[in-house]
Amino acid sequence: MTVPASYRPPDLHGRVALVAGATRGTGRGIALALGEAGATVYCTGRSTRTKRRAQRGKKSSPFDLARRPETIEETAEMVNARGGKGVAVVVDHRDAKQVEKLIARIRKEQGKLHILVNDIWGGDAYVEFGKTFWQADLAKGLAMVENAVFTHIITSRYAGPLLIETAKSDALPGLIVEVTDGDSYTYRGNVFYDLVKTTAIRLAFAYARELRRKNVAAVALTPGFLRSEAMLDHFGVAEANWQEAGKKEPDFLASETPLFAGRAVAALAADPNVTKKSGRVFSSWGLSDEYGFCDADGRRPHWGKHFAAKYGDCMKSCDESFYETWTGGPIETIYADWPK
Repeated sequence: MTVPASYRPPDLHGRVALVAGATRGTGRGIALALGEAGATVYCTGRSTRTKRRAQRGKKSSPFDLARRPETIEETAEMVNARGGKGVAVVVDHRDAKQVEKLIARIRKEQGKLHILVNDIWGGDAYVEFGKTFWQADLAKGLAMVENAVFTHIITSRYAGPLLIETAKSDALPGLIVEVTDGDSYTYRGNVFYDLVKTTAIRLAFAYARELRRKNVAAVALTPGFLRSEAMLDHFGVAEANWQEAGKKEPDFLASETPLFAGRAVAALAADPNVTKKSGRVFSSWGLSDEYGFCDADGRRPHWGKHFAAKYGDCMKSCDESFYETWTGGPIETIYADWPK
């Protein structure tokens, strides 16, 4: 890991972002990074100060998100503290009417939308690693799909028109970011988890094909080993002494804060040539190599290099030959001009 002297965020003043799923983890990190770049950030989620459940007890899992202390109000305040404008809005993104109302509010208050981040997840309580598809709990699996696939599609459906309208008269392209886990199409250890995370990549591709004449890019983004609030609790450490967890899990020494992925999004949002990346999946560490941003502590963690050094070159990140199999085909041949 190299340590650059400082980090200077790109200038995103005047730009409006919606981070769907901004309560904690990667979503919060993205909201904060957009805030420190000067953007107005609508932070949505279901965890609020007025509707929080009782604090989790000693026997509760750190990954029981419904009982965690983080709230969207707190995220919005953190955005403000970093120089942006945070707006907390309670939204259940499974409900299309609530999402439609949210976009109407953004249209009324801002008249524009430049960035959409789909990071709605909530699946930690449902993942059953180690169980095959014929052993897995069907209700948990389907809930995961509803939480992390249907919500993304619903949100993109209603945000899309405003993104397109804004991009018509804007020098910088609009941007949709699908947050995933992994930048490959390799198996992810559980059929439902695999479906959810690879679908995020495919959604970015499908959006990109339909947006290719609209000055709006769509990409998928994966963080590395995420040093989230829940993961810190899991190891019994805080951000101030996080490296102590390396004694239990050596791979954690290569972890990154949610802000690292957030700065990747800020860099993409400020890139006038981001449409050249549209339809593809990127890693936080790979984008750090390209754009030069660092993590909160000045480091530049590189999960890809760490993984290859320890486990071998087996990550199989999506490359040019992979993307070639996704282009062309009957639809693009017969309906080459669609959509105009």
